[in-house]
Amino acid sequence: MSTMPDLSTASLEAAVAAASMALPVAVAYSGGADSSVLLHICARLYPGQVQAIHVHHGLQAAAEDFVSHAQATCAALAVPLHIARVDARHASGQSPEDAARRARYAALIAAVQALPPERRPQSMALAQHDDDQVETLLIALSRGAGLPGLAAMPAHWERAGLQWHRPLLGFGAPDLRAWLQAQGHTWVEDPSNAELRYTRNHIRHELLPLLEQIFPQFRTTFTRSSAHAAEAQTLLQELAQQDLQQIGLPPAIKTLQTLSRARQANVLRYWLQQAHSTQASQAQLHELLRQVAACTTRGHRIDIKLGHGKIVRDGLHLGFIRLI
Repeated sequence: MSTMPDLSTASLEAAVAAASMALPVAVAYSGGADSSVLLHICARLYPGQVQAIHVHHGLQAAAEDFVSHAQATCAALAVPLHIARVDARHASGQSPEDAARRARYAALIAAVQALPPERRPQSMALAQHDDDQVETLLIALSRGAGLPGLAAMPAHWERAGLQWHRPLLGFGAPDLRAWLQAQGHTWVEDPSNAELRYTRNHIRHELLPLLEQIFPQFRTTFTRSSAHAAEAQTLLQELAQQDLQQIGLPPAIKTLQTLSRARQANVLRYWLQQAHSTQASQAQLHELLRQVAACTTRGHRIDIKLGHGKIVRDGLHLGFIRLI
């Protein structure tokens, strides 16, 4: 069952226009169905203001066919195309999906920065949709994630001097493909999308069809839950900013101890992320809170390793020492 069986060009154009992307815009274009929808709609809305960036991951022989398709489609649309070739092979112990994602984002940023300033896009449009959002939420739930994970993928953020947008959140994959077929547009299928050894593919092919049978509106309701989580996370960040102003930088231990345990955890997470670009696991954070609570004498030490460094006591304050 499709969530939006009569998806129209007008509704897609309205969603993309509502994102208010600064022009010119680059579209991350794989050649697959979702990015094909996004490229066609952006080209209709912003003629002469759109560029496409295709990331060649170097992981499979079919990648050259993807490039050929991207070149033909962009030529037909009169959209400049940039090919970014990367080595997305994963390191030992690293998730193949995570390695490919990191390589892809780095390649998109590098491709934009390599362009002359007068041709450089101001925005990057990504084609993730509601099925992707649901998959992200389910993976986060399986890992016992907190609010940042349950918030899943944001519709808009800033990174590396670019405005990043996901204007297709709000649409399901089946409807996007149906629109392409109705318009007579072609796309390529990535063979790796059928490999069930990848968690996302397993969810996509095995779990989502079951959810659709039981909860036909799951795309809408699940993404609504993610939006609630994102809103709550925003409030927690605002509270952390206020608390961090109170405890100071670096954090004063005695002032930190006046906060509730939940607020201590919240502000410490925020401090670690904002000041040191690292995160603590739940177990590490609980141990840190225990050591902070026990720090009542001048000679008490705090020493706990987390992320790429460790937290220590530095006089009356907490200090962070980078290890790698």
